[in-house]
Amino acid sequence: MWVKYMNDIEKKINEVLDRLRPYLNNDGGDVTFLRYQDGIVYVKLVGACSNCPHATMTLKEGIESALINEIPEVIKVINED
Repeated sequence: MWVKYMNDIEKKINEVLDRLRPYLNNDGGDVTFLRYQDGIVYVKLVGACSNCPHATMTLKEGIESALINEIPEVIKVINED
């Protein structure tokens, strides 16, 4: 049951990221989902997003905000370089 629950959350995470992806792609960037663990979503910003001076704002105000608002189990998003 726990594995199914985790897969459901990961599926929701990927659905939200897929909706955000076109906005990142417009600026030459993207986001890759790495894993979900203990309420934390680990992602990697790639392309133009990986070294953009606004990457922290994109992560916190865009990606993290959307995930927290849509998935109650998510409490934080971390970018892993």
